[in-house]
Amino acid sequence: MTFTLWHHPRCSKSRQTLALLESKSIEFELRLYLEDTPTRAELALLHTKLNKPVIEWTRTKDDDFKSSSLSKESTDDELLDLILNHPRLLERPILEGPTEAAIGRPPENVLSIL
Repeated sequence: MTFTLWHHPRCSKSRQTLALLESKSIEFELRLYLEDTPTRAELALLHTKLNKPVIEWTRTKDDDFKSSSLSKESTDDELLDLILNHPRLLERPILEGPTEAAIGRPPENVLSIL
């Protein structure tokens, strides 16, 4: 199985999730998604794997969200487009597996897809 950790090194939950995976000797690829920004297709696939409305994995308290014309009632497609243009709005960390993904808040949540 191949896993990818969508990681932001300045985020404490992301660092905790990274440490948790390393402590359990789980093999994964590290994706610094602010440097290696996701495509629209990758975000759509992540949406499918998370199996949650996009608003549930959007950082709505961030200034980029607040300054947008979108709201918590916006469509998934509108929110995906916003994340595409502002990847820091992506909730982090996310562990993506072959068929599922999980948000590491708390970090132990990612263990559910292993």
